[in-house]
Amino acid sequence: MFGRRGPGLVRAAATTAVVAGTAGAVRHRQDQKYAAQDQAAYDQQMAAQQQMAAQQAAPAEPDYAAELERLAQLKNQGILSEEEFEAKKKQILGI
Repeated sequence: MFGRRGPGLVRAAATTAVVAGTAGAVRHRQDQKYAAQDQAAYDQQMAAQQQMAAQQAAPAEPDYAAELERLAQLKNQGILSEEEFEAKKKQILGI
């Protein structure tokens, strides 16, 4: 009676061990895949945040043409004299 149960139990234990080992390997591979996906998403998000921060930190270039046009309008309206206009124009252009 004990002789018949022995090989059956051993075979069942071996099969269980193989199934458990395969399941563990599959689970490990899935964990690695999900970790890589999470890391890629994190890297992409960080790059976008850094790009936004760089854009916000960059000083806006002054619009010299618009400033000069505004001064010319003020001169044409008689608000600025020719001397004031020339002085401000030199200041804007850095002359």
